[in-house]
Amino acid sequence: MVRKKAKYILNKDAFAKIWGNAEEHQQLSELLDIEHKVYTPEEIKDDWSLIKDTEVIISGWGAPHLDEEFLNQAPKLKALFYGAGSIRGIVTDAMWERGILITSAYAANAIPVAEFCVSQILFALKCGWQYVRYIQTNHTYPDHFRVPGGYKSTVGIITLGMIGTKTLEKLRAYDVNIIVYCISMNEDKARGMGVKLVTLEEVFSQADVVSLHTPNLPQTRGMITGLHLASMKHHATFINSARGAVVRQNEMLDVLRKRPDLIAVLDVTDPEPPPAGDPIYELPNVILTPHIAGSMYDECRRMAQYAINDLRDWLAGKTPEWAVSREKAAALA
Repeated sequence: MVRKKAKYILNKDAFAKIWGNAEEHQQLSELLDIEHKVYTPEEIKDDWSLIKDTEVIISGWGAPHLDEEFLNQAPKLKALFYGAGSIRGIVTDAMWERGILITSAYAANAIPVAEFCVSQILFALKCGWQYVRYIQTNHTYPDHFRVPGGYKSTVGIITLGMIGTKTLEKLRAYDVNIIVYCISMNEDKARGMGVKLVTLEEVFSQADVVSLHTPNLPQTRGMITGLHLASMKHHATFINSARGAVVRQNEMLDVLRKRPDLIAVLDVTDPEPPPAGDPIYELPNVILTPHIAGSMYDECRRMAQYAINDLRDWLAGKTPEWAVSREKAAALA
């Protein structure tokens, strides 16, 4: 069987993490006519002849924008297999109209995010960051203050997309109550999943820890306000591993100044990273991590495997499990 001509087109650092391992390249080489060389979108634009016969693009972070100009130079292109999460910067009307397949490994990327969130939720239920702050400030151990702990405490999850759902599934191993705010869920579905559906206001006022998993969409930007944060229980924790723009950041910081008992664990901010001198760096009850919840280093190889499995399905004439439709793309982060 004649193998389809393919190219790696993505950021070179991303290539090393996702596709640079010999095992993944060997699997692709058995399925496609592909060289072990990566091209960036800029290199392709400098020499459009590189893609004139390309039928399949293997990609990841730094993927090409499939606009009219690019597609005109790649008339044989049939599919792009994306070994990462968000495809927002790739898809265009021109791509959809030409019927080009695109898949995403967002489900694979959701696994480490859920692992990160569960680790932070459990630590927060022990008021871990509050203790760390006290010891660093006072150079002694405090008298123990009341902590929620991991038994019959309440965890709030905002939005049950792929990551929120995986976080929920992992939390089932623990003796915690789970409440959920999810605009796309009804009471019957919530009961079927064994969770209590509440309002956004109730998530913040009732939960000991709130974990945000809402994508950054026009209708969700700024949905988390200062009033939400201000209503949180004493020694509560807010975790954001979703997108910074979903939170009204200045309002959040105002609340955190007034409520030193609260902790905000922020793996994402708006902008990202915050500019030098931003007050977010100075607040002792803000824990900043540099977007580490998602796939890092060898975790990226899991995303490659999801993409390779989708490629195998497509080559066999099946619909890939993680193919993204135009409608689904509009709802992804």
